[in-house]
Amino acid sequence: MPLVTISLLKGKSPQYIKAVADSVNSAVIESMNFPADDRYQIIHQLDADCLQLQNSSEDRIMMHLVMRAGRSNKAKQAFYQQVVHNLAQNPGIKPENVLITISENHDIDWSFKDGIAQFVV
Repeated sequence: MPLVTISLLKGKSPQYIKAVADSVNSAVIESMNFPADDRYQIIHQLDADCLQLQNSSEDRIMMHLVMRAGRSNKAKQAFYQQVVHNLAQNPGIKPENVLITISENHDIDWSFKDGIAQFVV
């Protein structure tokens, strides 16, 4: 149940955006054992000059996951590998053009609704 912010180049089709969202979600579920129905994604489309990745002029994606602390380094590394594999398959983004960061927090740092920290109730 990470909150995933995905930044990609502007002008992509709805099918492309769905492929990216599904690829990332699938990798989260497969590698870090999150429930299949926990999907929280924010997708930003940016002009090429606002999405810079070490001189890449090709298609590229940057993503940031915020999640509760506790996943192992092995699980995170499996996620990195799975998500770049998925994105290479569909929609065809080269693994070297995918930047991923993860930030961890604690149970008290989440409220899904009603102003309640559901994990600490």
